[in-house]
Amino acid sequence: MSIWTYTIIIGILTFLSRYVVTAYANTKTYSETTKKVLSYVPSAVFPSLIFPAVFYENNNLVLFSSEIQAFILAFIVSVIFKNIFLTVSVGILSYILIIFG
Repeated sequence: MSIWTYTIIIGILTFLSRYVVTAYANTKTYSETTKKVLSYVPSAVFPSLIFPAVFYENNNLVLFSSEIQAFILAFIVSVIFKNIFLTVSVGILSYILIIFG
């Protein structure tokens, strides 16, 4: 599968994991600690889904590829600016430039 297919699937799964909790759970009965823990669920799910798509190819660990280069650039932007839109934009644009540039 292509990286775009993985990205779309990961986006849908992340959305659904958050949606199911918020739409069908009775949050009035949750303690403040439970609410705080549940707020970290999407942050924990997303890396576990995206890392295999970035670091594995044909069931082999890959340490240098165009995906990893784009990932490193996006990671640096995320640490510096702490802006999710900018991070995603830089990741996508850098991946496109690396592949087609």
